[in-house]
Amino acid sequence: MRQENIILASSSPRRRELLTQVGIPFTVMVSDAEEVTDASDPATLCLENARRKAEDIFLKLKTEEFANENAAYSVIGADTAVFCDGRIFGKPVDAEEAAQMLRALSGKTHQVYTGVCVLRRGTEDQEHSFVECTDVHVAVLSENEIADYIASGEPFDKAGAYAIQGRFARYITGISGDYGNIVGLPVGRLYRECFSSGS
Repeated sequence: MRQENIILASSSPRRRELLTQVGIPFTVMVSDAEEVTDASDPATLCLENARRKAEDIFLKLKTEEFANENAAYSVIGADTAVFCDGRIFGKPVDAEEAAQMLRALSGKTHQVYTGVCVLRRGTEDQEHSFVECTDVHVAVLSENEIADYIASGEPFDKAGAYAIQGRFARYITGISGDYGNIVGLPVGRLYRECFSSGS
């Protein structure tokens, strides 16, 4: 792996755990970039938000601690959304919206999209971006199961109102694709394309 400063432009503890799991050393700088919310295409939405987050921190670093021209660093921006029946689900604002999302996912297959943007500063600035999509199959949920899950507090900072790595795992009947992508970051692809010795 290249010796460089790697910065995650996210406050997500799940993304931190995934990066740590695969051995990518990093520090965290949380972006306060304004996110897009009105795109109709989930891939476009996630990639645009990932790029905004990465650019926000990348530009700040150019004028702060890594401003010297010999500094090499990469900034990782990521954004995740759930897509079902033509609708994009972000994080629910309250219990009622969480319930609506869970009812929509019940008994269906939906898609989880994560856009990733890596901005690298070295001898010249570079960008590497991609979108990963994973199919998730959910069992039929009863109203009691939905209410109990919402009462756990788990849905409220999660796209689509659920955490596959948490209690909601009991309702997952299968996935097709990258598990880490559902959690919030496709770290296998990220490592291979951006941080492996061959990238």
